[in-house]
Amino acid sequence: MSSDVIDALARRLDLARLSAEQFIRLLETLHMLDTAGAGVRLRAMSTETLVDVVRRASKEQLRALACHPELRRLFLEEIFRRMSDHFLPEKAKYSSMVVNWRFSGGDDDGFDRFQTVIEDGMCLSGADLVREPDTTITLAADDFFRVATGNAAVATLFVTGKVRVKGEYAPAVRFAGFFALPG
Repeated sequence: MSSDVIDALARRLDLARLSAEQFIRLLETLHMLDTAGAGVRLRAMSTETLVDVVRRASKEQLRALACHPELRRLFLEEIFRRMSDHFLPEKAKYSSMVVNWRFSGGDDDGFDRFQTVIEDGMCLSGADLVREPDTTITLAADDFFRVATGNAAVATLFVTGKVRVKGEYAPAVRFAGFFALPG
């Protein structure tokens, strides 16, 4: 299924009519069709449509997504895979930082872990944690889904204690400014 078709399907869904369980069953079905090679590619969904789905999903639906190990990992991987597509190198040309991300509730010692490296006007992100971090940011996956798609403000989550920062605070504060968040 092409990006246009999966985007059209996602945009037509009335997520408000789905319970959290139904939302997860829908995503499980789409993912199962993807892994079976049936031509439905959940990963083909455009970033704009992914942002729209997160915006329209309820907190309960996003919490259920964050509690589903396979779908949670899929969504985290997709966000980090797409990060470099939305990177604004001109905003970061004199910056160098390594940010580790920890998402509570994961498989690795209770966390899912990713890393973002910004240096020399480039951004690399993924699950391979090979660099010593300047900053480690810890938050719940469902909160990250909303932040990464421009549907929640980091400052609000920080003030309410939903985001924890270990190490240098400057990279955590400046990070979002290096990206054109869809929305």
